[in-house]
Amino acid sequence: MKKHQTLKISISGVRGIIGDSFTPKVATEFAEAFGAYAGRGHVIVGRDTRPSGEMVQHAVHAGLLTVGCKPIDVGIMPTPSILVNVKAHNAVGGIAITASHNPNEWNALKFVNSEGIFLNKIQAAQLLDIYHQGDIEHVSYGDLRKIKKIDNAFDVHLKLLLEFLDVELIRNAKLKVAFDCVNGAASPFTKIFLEELGCKCFPLNDEPNGLFPHKPEPTPENIGQLCEHVKKSSADVGFVQDPDADRLAIINENGDPIGEDYTLVLAAKHLLERSGERKTIVGNVSITKAFDDIAAQFNANLIHTAIGEINVTEKILANNAIIGGEGNGGVIVPDIHPCRDSFIGMGIILEMLAKNKSSVSEMMNCVPRYTVVKKKFVMSASIANKIVRKLKKMKWPNDVSINTIDGVRIDWKDKWALVRPSNTEPVVRIMTEAKDKKTAEELVDYIKDIAGIDV
Repeated sequence: MKKHQTLKISISGVRGIIGDSFTPKVATEFAEAFGAYAGRGHVIVGRDTRPSGEMVQHAVHAGLLTVGCKPIDVGIMPTPSILVNVKAHNAVGGIAITASHNPNEWNALKFVNSEGIFLNKIQAAQLLDIYHQGDIEHVSYGDLRKIKKIDNAFDVHLKLLLEFLDVELIRNAKLKVAFDCVNGAASPFTKIFLEELGCKCFPLNDEPNGLFPHKPEPTPENIGQLCEHVKKSSADVGFVQDPDADRLAIINENGDPIGEDYTLVLAAKHLLERSGERKTIVGNVSITKAFDDIAAQFNANLIHTAIGEINVTEKILANNAIIGGEGNGGVIVPDIHPCRDSFIGMGIILEMLAKNKSSVSEMMNCVPRYTVVKKKFVMSASIANKIVRKLKKMKWPNDVSINTIDGVRIDWKDKWALVRPSNTEPVVRIMTEAKDKKTAEELVDYIKDIAGIDV
């Protein structure tokens, strides 16, 4: 493999393969740049459990110290807990050391502003300008600060969760919960959280050693181990977290995954039922149509955004939304903190089960179900963008709605298609959704034909 070809620098931070593109030097230089960007204050630093995490953390500490920052080391910590702590400690920012659902050989830095949310496009551009220019002022030995270590950083997050949820209602339900932390950052904390809610726990892969027992992305094809564990333990529900614990997948009482799209759908339904007058929800353009249907059911205002957590977060905050998120199992409840958070996702589902005195299967029978088909076609970025422009300019029937905030999304009454160039690969992606797989696949062929895609 050619050295450094895997380094990815984007709005979500910098990531790469350890020993190839992602080195201590890269981590130190980015930490220096972030410290220069954020200012000489406290910076929260936490990580997931990857074996490379400790090495990268030392490099990040060095970079922050050399520009006069004071690192606050929270150790192994879920990403949402890191963001909560930035706000709680009035820090100038934070760095989460995690490659999220990427394989074990990857690691990454994700940068957090003083509000405890990830950098937006403008802020990320300012940081990258500092990094690329490299003209950073280093402090003298007399101005170097000491690293502060915090051992109970999760407690701040836990307190917010327990204040938001109806704890007594959940405790009285005495629910049995199987869960899989994929040996990631949630491993030391998920059982603590669930036992606070009175749940009987059946843990799986909750050793914080970073040795992922299966592909760490919590998609249905990767979570068969917990599906069997749910059945063997006769659990009421199964929860799967990803390595940094910002995404959540759900398994019903029969050991069947419900699909990560429906984590947000169920959570939104429950919060809209209990919310009173607050009726705005936010999702990106690739979210399932079931989210639209839930909004219609409660006469709620639904706002679609471009793909990316920060795009959803900013719309949530600007519109005082009660909930938002993405179709990858990312639930954002701003009353806890405006970030994706698997813990509040679990809490809401448990509260929903307790309140309705029903099973996950029964709850799923109360929401519309759709089938998604995802395809990608190799082509240059220029051709992919030309295809999207063509679809945007087409004259569509009056009963079709067009959304162009991220690629082009074409909505019919009971189905939709999203066409967008990839940000990371030389491909165009087509995603369709309909009531059945045959219709969704036929919609892919229809889009290919009218767009002139012949690959």
